[in-house]
Amino acid sequence: MAQISLSELFSQKHNPYPFYAQLREQSPLTRFHWMGTDMWLLTSYDQAATILKDPRFTMDWQKVQPARAKRNSSDEAPSSYMPLAWSKHLLNTDPPDHTRLRTLVSKAFTPRMIEQLRPRIQQLMDGFLDAVQARGEMDLVADAAVPLPIAVISDLLGIPVEDRKLFRTWTQIIVQSQGAAPGQGASGLEAEKAFVRYIKTLITDKSAHPDDSLTSQLVQVEEKGDRLSEDELISMIFLLITAGHETTVNLIANGMLALLEYPDQMRLLRADSSLLPGAVEELLRYTSPVTLSGPRWALEDVPLHGQVIHKGDMVRYALLAANTDPQQFPDPDVVDILRRENQHVAFGKGIHFCLGAPLARVEGQIAIGTLLRRLPHLRLACDPQQLTWKEGGSLRNLVSLPVTF
Repeated sequence: MAQISLSELFSQKHNPYPFYAQLREQSPLTRFHWMGTDMWLLTSYDQAATILKDPRFTMDWQKVQPARAKRNSSDEAPSSYMPLAWSKHLLNTDPPDHTRLRTLVSKAFTPRMIEQLRPRIQQLMDGFLDAVQARGEMDLVADAAVPLPIAVISDLLGIPVEDRKLFRTWTQIIVQSQGAAPGQGASGLEAEKAFVRYIKTLITDKSAHPDDSLTSQLVQVEEKGDRLSEDELISMIFLLITAGHETTVNLIANGMLALLEYPDQMRLLRADSSLLPGAVEELLRYTSPVTLSGPRWALEDVPLHGQVIHKGDMVRYALLAANTDPQQFPDPDVVDILRRENQHVAFGKGIHFCLGAPLARVEGQIAIGTLLRRLPHLRLACDPQQLTWKEGGSLRNLVSLPVTF
């Protein structure tokens, strides 16, 4: 298959399965164009799982900047495609920096803390449904999938209610601008700068007036005298806000769409709530809320699938393609909430496995479980082909999901 374009990659959002199956069969390692540069796209599960742990690839672009500059015909610096707010967090560092950051952040962002959020998450979800239940209809995206993760991560970080719409707007602009052509990402950069200014103010406030928020804990966390720098705090909070709600929005909305399109699975889940944890894992696999992995760069020439990934080349893998690889998952293009051996890569693998995965799982279980329990007659209010998906970006997000109940 020839080099694919960004429009091809992101124009298949409602039914991407045939497109990715074709890529896997014809060219599991494919060249494509992204934000002014060529890169490699992996589509097979085995290769994606391998590259996640391969020391020949780095997530720290600064390690390959000289090699990249030589191979890139344009004069673009990495900062043109790597936002400044992302420069010091867990997804863009390797050991030993990554180990240090993860140790510090994990002391504040604990599984026990996340489990303690369950009653609050349930209260929030019930409140959102209370507001619409009498209408008999809603936009599941705007009325449930979006507000729940925003409220949860805002509560967690100590962000005032009146500011929450601001960072939702900034995040949407930043995420959508990821697919912009060179010179067309100005709105994303401006949103990012505003976002960073806000986070700096938040950090200053929590430093002066400590409370029980995660932001305060991150400011104060210490390991053998080591603490997070201001740049590291900004990057970590930026990551927690963006990754902490955008991906969960897609898990809830895309997951519910999948259940509505597979009514037998929805009936099965509604009849037995103990299946919720496994169902959420299957929906993560099947819907893959994030379309593309974070970028990695080759530290040396790497032969793969009869081609050579040169030192300095960028590589990403298609999560949905890997998660629907028939070599790993029997009948991969159907939803099966009873599926066994579901080792999907929706949250990555290895040392860069998503730190927020436990929170996303809890939110998904509560949101989907509550929708099924409280809305027994839930159904789509339009033909699935009429649904609109957001253009560009590395996420797979619905614009809206009209339902009746």
